[in-house]
Amino acid sequence: MTTAAIGGAPVDELARTYGTPLHVIDVDEFELEVDRFRRAFEARGAVVGYAAKAFFCIALAELIAATTLRIDVCSLGELLTAERGGMPAERLYFHGCGKTDEELGAIISRRVAFDVIDNSEELERLARLAHGHDAIDVMLRVNPGIEVHTHEYLRTGGENTKFGISLDTVDAVFARLRELPQLRLIGLHAHLGSSITDPAPYAANVAVLTALGDRARAAGHPVAELITGGGMAVEPLPGRDRPLDLDALAKTLALAVAPTPYRLAIEPGRALIARAGTALYRVMAVKRQGSRRFIIIDGGMADNPRPALYGAAHHLEVVGSAANEPIEAATLCGRSCENDMLGEIRVPADLRAGDLVALHTTGAYTYSMASNYNRFGRPPVVFVRDGSHRRVIRGERADDVLRNDLG
Repeated sequence: MTTAAIGGAPVDELARTYGTPLHVIDVDEFELEVDRFRRAFEARGAVVGYAAKAFFCIALAELIAATTLRIDVCSLGELLTAERGGMPAERLYFHGCGKTDEELGAIISRRVAFDVIDNSEELERLARLAHGHDAIDVMLRVNPGIEVHTHEYLRTGGENTKFGISLDTVDAVFARLRELPQLRLIGLHAHLGSSITDPAPYAANVAVLTALGDRARAAGHPVAELITGGGMAVEPLPGRDRPLDLDALAKTLALAVAPTPYRLAIEPGRALIARAGTALYRVMAVKRQGSRRFIIIDGGMADNPRPALYGAAHHLEVVGSAANEPIEAATLCGRSCENDMLGEIRVPADLRAGDLVALHTTGAYTYSMASNYNRFGRPPVVFVRDGSHRRVIRGERADDVLRNDLG
């Protein structure tokens, strides 16, 4: 039930230096995951990209720039972050189902290698803006109609999601692109969702994409790459077996594309950064309501909305001397003006206000989804490696939260 250090840096020292709440990223852990993906996929000819939406900052972009990974961005903010981190344009590409004209302008200005077009309206807008320019490389995001067994908020393929071009209209889109010389179709993309534990949906996705690729090539398009998305599940508890065998997945997909003319690409986000993240909190109150014991910490849904959104679970450990027997059941809550329950937990009976707790596997979709609800400031982010630590995102104070108010 105890954790004393993250990346060799003492937890109490981190909390004392930067305060809490605090998001901590173990750089070595992140680089280990990058290496796992590269060995599994790049060795079999596949391209690995990082989905910036999972977590992104300039310091992380700098780390990725030193690798062979690509980065997919879906906003000008993510693009600018990547650029300031030293990522070259040829390793960036633009996602999104509702791009602004300014974002389409960035694509036309070749600040990224290619655009992933989500819908026909985007195609027409990009074509108008690109008229008279040299051909812009694009991919089409298609909705493969494959349902995966995960939370409905995490599904991005199938008829109940907003993403991609439907299979019954894709041939018309291929035909329309033949009329637009300013756009060059170089690939197809389909992402199924998140927290996937079975290679079978990925294999089915590749089968759909290869068939579509053949139809696109027959229509005269130079389609060469198929992106099968990310969404690889991450184990909720440290030390548990991984829910998806990465090497087996890479082998399955490599075999699926081997007889085809296509290069395969993937774009994990959570699977690369989640394990590297730990969130540190200070206990603010311990109270009972009837038969239930509540542990209230100094964070909550403002800095980690995932448990409230779709029941995400994070393993909790207690820091230091508070981790004594006996152990009791409790409900972990934040301090937001909501019933922002972060999970049912088991903690020492002597846990009290002032103690430190750590939530694990918080590298993905925690800080990146943080808000200023209740006008709380977002927490700082710290990188740790070999016992050293440095702040890479400063925490927000009350004045920072008000910086856009006009009065």
